[in-house]
Parts: sequence; C-alpha cells; structure tokens
Amino acid sequence: MSDMPWLSIMLAVPALGALALVLMPRGFARAREFALGVSLLTFVLALFAGLEFIVGNSKMQLVEEYSWIPQFGVSFALGVDGIALSMIMLSVILVPICLVAAWDDVPADGSRRLQGYVAWILLLEAMMIGVFAATDVFLFYIFFEAMLVPVYFLIGQYGGPDRARAATKFLLYSLLGGLIMLVAVIGLYTVGPGGSDGFLLANLTGLEIGGLTEKLLFLGFFIAFAIKAPMFPVHTWLPHAATEARPATAVLLVGVLDKVGTFGMLRFCLQMFPEASRWATPVVIVLAVTSVIYGALLAIAQKDMMRLIAFTSISHFGFIVLGIFAMTTVSQTGSTLYMVNHGFTTAALFLIAGMLVARRGSRTIADYGGWQRVTPLIAGTLLIAGLSGLSLPGLNAFVSEFLVIVGTFQRYPAAAVLGATGVILAALYILLWYQKIATGPRPEDVASTTRDMTVREKFVVAPLIAAFLVLGFYPKPVIDLLEPAVTTTLQHVGVTDPAPTVTAEGSEG
Repeated sequence: MSDMPWLSIMLAVPALGALALVLMPRGFARAREFALGVSLLTFVLALFAGLEFIVGNSKMQLVEEYSWIPQFGVSFALGVDGIALSMIMLSVILVPICLVAAWDDVPADGSRRLQGYVAWILLLEAMMIGVFAATDVFLFYIFFEAMLVPVYFLIGQYGGPDRARAATKFLLYSLLGGLIMLVAVIGLYTVGPGGSDGFLLANLTGLEIGGLTEKLLFLGFFIAFAIKAPMFPVHTWLPHAATEARPATAVLLVGVLDKVGTFGMLRFCLQMFPEASRWATPVVIVLAVTSVIYGALLAIAQKDMMRLIAFTSISHFGFIVLGIFAMTTVSQTGSTLYMVNHGFTTAALFLIAGMLVARRGSRTIADYGGWQRVTPLIAGTLLIAGLSGLSLPGLNAFVSEFLVIVGTFQRYPAAAVLGATGVILAALYILLWYQKIATGPRPEDVASTTRDMTVREKFVVAPLIAAFLVLGFYPKPVIDLLEPAVTTTLQHVGVTDPAPTVTAEGSEG
C-alpha cells in the first residue's frame, strides 16, 4: 500500500488551479484549456487513487489524519469507503465533461469573466472531493458550507434572467440547513469523548447517546441533508436554481452536490445515530414515497424543460432515500448505485436540453416540435438519456431502481408498491416530453439555419451514453465496490435483512 496522500493531492490540484486562474492576467486567452487540463489531471489522480483501493475491504482506505485545530478537537482527516470513492469518481468524471459542454457559455472578451467562471468550477470540484472524503465531522461541515460559495456565484453571476433570486433562494435554504447542522455538530462534540481529535467520525461512532438527545442530534443532521438532497417538502429551491443555472452548473448541482444529502444520511445519520434512525424511519419512508410521486406528477405538468428535469430529480431522490431507510442490503446497495447512475443520467438530460435551448433560444417545450427532422443526433441522444431516466432495462438506472424497489419490498411492501408507481409516471413525463420536442412536422422556420450536434458536443455526450450502457449491462464492479460499505452501515444501525417468509408447506413465500 502506497503512503501517497492521494486525497489531499486530489483536493489541492483543482483548488490551486482555481487560484492560478484568478492570479493570471486579465483576459487570459487559454483559461478554458487550462481549467480542462487541471480537471483531467485530477481525473488521472483519482484513477491512481482508485488503483490503491482494495475492493471488498469494508474499512476506510486512503486514510490521512493530521492534527489541525487540536484545541477544538478538529483534525484534517480524509478517507474513503466504496460509497465515498464512487461519488468522488463521479465528480471527477463530470467536471471535465461540464467544462467541455460549457466551452462557449462565457465568451473570451478580454475581461476576467471567463476566468472567474472556470475558476469557480474548479473550486467547486475541490470542495466536492473534500466533502465526500472528510472523516472529521467538523471538516465535513466546513466543506459542506464552503460548497455554497462557488455554486452561489456560478448561478448568481452566470445564470439566467432571474439568476439573482434563484441564487439567493439556494443560499438561504442551504445556510438554514447548515446552521441547524452546526448546532447538532457542537452538540455531538459535547456528548462525545472530546479531546484533540474529538470530531473524528471513528470516535463518534458507537456512542451510547440514546433518548431525546440522540433524536435531536439526528434531526439536526437530517434536516440539513434533506434540504440538500432535496426531499419533499424542503425541495422548493431546486427547480428555480436548476432552471436559472447554466446547464453545466445544473449538472454539478443536481448530479453531484445534491448527493451530499443522501451521502450524509448514510455516513452520518445512520452511522452515528442508529437508535434515532430507526425511530425516524416510518416518517422518512412516507416523505420519500411522497417525493417519488409528487416530483413525478409535477414533472408531467411542466412547460419548461429545465424545470421538468429538476422535478424528475426530486422523484429520483425520493427513490434513493427510500432505499436508504428501508435498511436492507439490497435497497441500500440500490440507493448507492442510484446515486452514481442518477449523476450520469441527469448530466445527459441537462446538457442535451441545453443544446436545444442554445439553438432555439427557448426553454419552453411548446416552442419545439419536429426537431428529430432538424437535429436527429440531438433528438436521438435525448431519447436515450430519457430512456435511462425512466429506467429502461439495459440502461444504467434500471438496475438501481429495481434493487431499491425489491429491497424495500422485503421490509415495507406498501411503500415499495407505492414507490413503484413512480416508474409508470417516469414513462409519462419522459415520453410526453420527447414527443412534444422531437416528433411532428419539420419546423421550417429553423430547419435551414440550425446545426445538428457538433464534434465538441459529441465528445460531451459520448462518455455519458457509454456509462449508461456499461452500468446497465455490467454493474457488478460498482456493486462490488459499494456493497461492503453498505453492510458496514447496516451493522452500525444494528439491523439485519428480513428473513424470507416460509409457507406452511416449507417452501419460500
């Protein structure tokens, strides 16, 4: 095993890249190329780190621990299990794809505007790596809050006409959740062992807290994660933010950042507060099923394609949370796999929709029709991404959604049946959207002046479709990566899979 501090290096490279862009002369002509190079270097470093990871080992790996603020018990501690590594890999894959997709979003006009745009994306990448790798609770909180800064400016400075209000709404919701979690973080330290490394996750796991204290601490973390996820009824910031953000920003916001909420539920809520997690499970299951159905119904009703994609994500996050709190090996494996698959699917939907908006100049679905006759490649890839979104067998999301429903049925049959209606509703909102966008007579007003997918856009879409197919037909390597961490989480909660039912004749029912 190498002693190379891979996680610290991966965190530092994009952060230093962002700083370098800020320090470069105004109007630096190669800002986009520089940022892309930094993101690709980070991806390569992540690959090397992944080679050091031992699949099947449920312990934290690539561990780094440095004393940081010992007077307050804070350590700079990093480490990954299979779930954290998969989310970091998702982040470092999507960032270069988003940079290529956003190549023409901000013109190189001699100002610092382009440098600022790509620098914020690189800084956001550093924060994403940090938040998934942090094994000190206070360090996690720092990254959790620091992520808000680049996202706020990416929306507020570079978004759509109502960007200021969308960015402010996002920030206020997130700060409220962060403030509640900060109170819980401080409370957790007071009931923990304290000392110079009192915030280490390992030292805060297995505490005998119990009673009202544990329930309040659980709620402090859970509310912050539910807002970030986003879950019904604290989801209302997402459609506005995703609509006003640039497509690349929306991908990182919904495809990666929102996973911090569900990741936090697994890593912190269930692991540190097992008794309270079991206590809250019935209510969380109800909220999750509500999110599945509510998000899908609102997606069907949308006239703005970006809002439609945002509401589909609310429905999909409902599936993820449902699988987490069903607390079976199958359901949680499905949920963690869903976190990865949803990132790729959402990226394709937002980026391909952004290609349509760039050509038509409108997000309104009714302004389209017949575009498969004008841009057949864009329409075809949109259909493939949509089929992934509705969990078509053979594509990536099917396996994860199937595992969530089957695993939930083992413990909560009614919730699984109700949640499964989201699959039918997904077919409605995806296929109706595609029908309105792509089918119909050829729109002659744009046919002669509209280009189909460019070479750069093909490079954006190709790896995403490849991910659909690979994870759809052969998800085993990712499942093998995730399953040991899921098993460890369930052991911390103190639950086991339900025993199979047996009929009177002795056969399984």
